Amino acid sequence: MMIFSFGYRRNAFLKTAAVFAALTMSGLGLAAGAGGADSCEPLLIPGKKTLLQRVITHPGARLYSEPGADAGALIAPFSVLYVYERAARQETGWLKVGYGKNCEIAGWIRQAHASDWRQALTLKFTERMGRRPVLFFQTLEDLNRVAGSDDPAREAAALADRFESLEKSDRSPPEGFPIMAMEPSEEAVSRDRFYLMPIFHTAELYEGVKFLEVASIDPGTWRIPLEEELRTAIVFVMDTTISMKPYIDRTRKAVQNIFDRIEKAGQADKVAFGLVAYRSSTEKTPGLGYVSKVLSPLRDGTRRSEFEQALVQAREAEVSSHSFNEDAFAGIQTAVEALNWSDYQSRILFLITDAGAIQNDDPFSSTGMNAAQIADLAAAKNIKIFVLHLKTPAGRRQGNHTFAETQYKSLTGQSDPNIGDLYVPIDAGGPSGGVETFGSVVEEVSKQMVELVRATAAGERLDLAARNGLGGTVAEARRKAAVLGYAMQLDFLGHRRRTEAPKVVKAWVSDMDLARPDTPSFQVTVLLTKNQLSDLYRRLKIILEQAQRTKRTGARDFFQSILSASARISRDPEQFSKRPDRNLGQLGLLGEFLDDLPYRSSIMRLEEDDWYRMSVGEQQAIVDDLKSKIKRYRLYHDDVDNWVSFGAADPGQMVHRVPLSILP
Repeated sequence: MMIFSFGYRRNAFLKTAAVFAALTMSGLGLAAGAGGADSCEPLLIPGKKTLLQRVITHPGARLYSEPGADAGALIAPFSVLYVYERAARQETGWLKVGYGKNCEIAGWIRQAHASDWRQALTLKFTERMGRRPVLFFQTLEDLNRVAGSDDPAREAAALADRFESLEKSDRSPPEGFPIMAMEPSEEAVSRDRFYLMPIFHTAELYEGVKFLEVASIDPGTWRIPLEEELRTAIVFVMDTTISMKPYIDRTRKAVQNIFDRIEKAGQADKVAFGLVAYRSSTEKTPGLGYVSKVLSPLRDGTRRSEFEQALVQAREAEVSSHSFNEDAFAGIQTAVEALNWSDYQSRILFLITDAGAIQNDDPFSSTGMNAAQIADLAAAKNIKIFVLHLKTPAGRRQGNHTFAETQYKSLTGQSDPNIGDLYVPIDAGGPSGGVETFGSVVEEVSKQMVELVRATAAGERLDLAARNGLGGTVAEARRKAAVLGYAMQLDFLGHRRRTEAPKVVKAWVSDMDLARPDTPSFQVTVLLTKNQLSDLYRRLKIILEQAQRTKRTGARDFFQSILSASARISRDPEQFSKRPDRNLGQLGLLGEFLDDLPYRSSIMRLEEDDWYRMSVGEQQAIVDDLKSKIKRYRLYHDDVDNWVSFGAADPGQMVHRVPLSILP
């Protein structure tokens, strides 16, 4: 029996060679169910009764009037097309395709210029906080040979070194070399450069790890890079309710120290600070003055006096708000949306608070969102959130500490366990209220961001900070900031050079780092058009409003409606757009839509019996989470920077990779 190092166990259900045979057969071309020339319905996936064959086009694919025609029109990369017929002409495979499933024939494309796609899932690389670059293997057997070795980390490192050596010497790999491509090792794939990595097949040979057959396709369209310099933005989002004055004063002192440091280093124009204050609902408590507001836009060290004056004006409220929790999410949303981050490549946000954040079940929540959606809002702009949670005696008396800690760990969670989360608890129960610890954390984290700017300007590479388990709150915050700085430098270098994802037709990858199998290498997303996201927004809103009005949120039809929407949007968003009201559970089709999906959203992981066993409160928590996600869809729709057109004339056909975790 082969095992992964670090405790991976072979999955008992897939431990035979049968999976290799099945996957090999499925890659030979979907001949079963092929329709004739008169067929005006898309072909079914072999073995399925309702799931239709679709392909995704490669850059350079052309549409022809008939198989073997001489001239064809270029088609937009990553077009998702239904397959109506498969044919062969002079040993070349051809596909008769259409944009829709209602006899909307577009023409014929060469089979080699498209890949079969059974669902709408695609991958994005996770940040490089400590994981190794992803290796793209020629075959599943090649990947399994490394994963099942006595030391996968050593085997993977040796292959990576050899591959890089071959690339640098411009030599072709020897016959049988298992690596087809590799994620760049010296920089991260640019966030500015859209790439698509659809999933075609999945094998789970080891518990907790999936091996994925993917394509990596880069459109080759991007702006000419500028010789820009790394600049850092640090924004304070501060609770300015009663009791926060000592921390406002200490922040002012910390900023003065940081400004002194960057001026001495000659980096005054490369580090900027911003300030946003928040309180809570002025509808409920008018005396608070504001829910959230910008006290200072981003100002660099050349304008330090203006920023320091803004800190002087950050005064605490004179009245108490309606609950111990404050509207911290409003402060973050204001900072993300109202400040101009575009001139800064590394972006840090300090949330400074002594209480939890009001959630969307509070009628006076101004955002209508919860921690996961606010985190995604910040992540869309590549903003990292540090939460400095002041654990005061008042918070302890209110029983608020555990609630706030859970909430803020969710808000600041990172995919890499090397960093875990960016939540920093500060004991504020002593005579000094933890003011100096708080100030030291602000200074040390900021110092790491200044070092990032200095090292990058000097052409120096940062080292990855090791976890040694030593030191207290300040030392751990410093270490996490150093890990972030390392990842941010890789990201900036990729951004400056517009580093592209590896271009491969098809290859096998592990969804977890082969060297650290507790660390994900990818984030799972769903490729949606603007129209499809709008349909999802409207449909979920109607389902929730009807259910709330008729008190049916715990009912069978409510659960099946949400589950149907989730399954259809992950499997075939176009079918959802055409028939958003179709309830797959009532039609008996739900199982087929869920079968073989390699990843599922939180709703899709629920069994129907689980739903019925939940208490009313547990069911309501899921409903509240759905409401929060719906709010996020609206913001996705309006976020013009993250939609890609590839020349589509219709704005509704622009595409976006929406994280699966944000879908129902």
